[in-house]
Amino acid sequence: MTRRKAAVAGCLCFILTAACSEKPRGPRLFVTNERSGDLSVIDLASHSVVATIPLGKRPRGIRLSPDGSLAYVALSGSPIAPPGVDEDTLPPPDRAADGIGVVDTRALKLLRVIHAGTDPEQLAVSADGRRLFVANEDAATASVVEVPGDRIVATLPVGAEPEGVELRPDGAVVYVTAEEDNQVFAIDARTPRVLARIDVLARPRSTAFLPDSSRAFITCETGGSVVMVDAQSHLVLKRISFEGPNVRPMGAVSSPDGRAVYVTTGRGRTVVAIDAQNATPSWSVEVGERPWGIAVTSDGRTLYTANGPSNDVSVVDVATRAVTARIAVGQSPWGVAILP
Repeated sequence: MTRRKAAVAGCLCFILTAACSEKPRGPRLFVTNERSGDLSVIDLASHSVVATIPLGKRPRGIRLSPDGSLAYVALSGSPIAPPGVDEDTLPPPDRAADGIGVVDTRALKLLRVIHAGTDPEQLAVSADGRRLFVANEDAATASVVEVPGDRIVATLPVGAEPEGVELRPDGAVVYVTAEEDNQVFAIDARTPRVLARIDVLARPRSTAFLPDSSRAFITCETGGSVVMVDAQSHLVLKRISFEGPNVRPMGAVSSPDGRAVYVTTGRGRTVVAIDAQNATPSWSVEVGERPWGIAVTSDGRTLYTANGPSNDVSVVDVATRAVTARIAVGQSPWGVAILP
């Protein structure tokens, strides 16, 4: 090989290496894996995992900052305790592992962990990105954290075993579900203070608001139903019952146009679409084993569900109501978030 050919080959090799080492720039899905303690990053164009980021113990709830530059992940040192387990048989919690992991979504690395209360499970981010609202499951509280600064500015009692945390689209109110008390707490996002307590059905898990902030749809796992609430007055409007064996409503998300709300059903293995105007189930599709976290693309065409026992994510085409792919991730995928 001549010197010139060698130089050209060397340049080509350098260019290819640099291109391969670049971080993905297209739409991505971030998936928390509770048992493997990491975050899977999926390139949505190829449906392939392009990075795995170690996080810590039990990553579950995940939210993106308004500009998409950061991902906030709830980490917990409490041992996994399925329903019905004798808690006296469990190992003691590792409180040093509790916190909110802050991930740089471009560099794909964990930057720091915010200590925001014990046993955080889910969280929401304020519309301006300056506050986090965190459910502390074992403490029966919600923490309000200012970022930057990572300072807890309020701790609010919200009932036993708080889990789901959702910001109303207008940015004014946060809903926190309390599993053991069968209630939802409406919190003023600015003050912050509790505005109302909403009695729902057994074991409320998640909330999906319609984009216009008019209605909230609250999944009630052991109640086997979804409760529709007036999101302005915080009054219950209707109970929406699901049919089928082992249906346990878990995660929920509204379509971008507000015409549908999509609900994962856990042991029911399906996603159920609710007609938001009529507040009735309209169709369902089987997606996998115990689907939990769910996300929808900004164009409303595609859903993604985290299927814990099978360690994968299902891709659902909304138009055809069919699963088009399943993507292997880490152990026990839990939460999902889309970065456009």
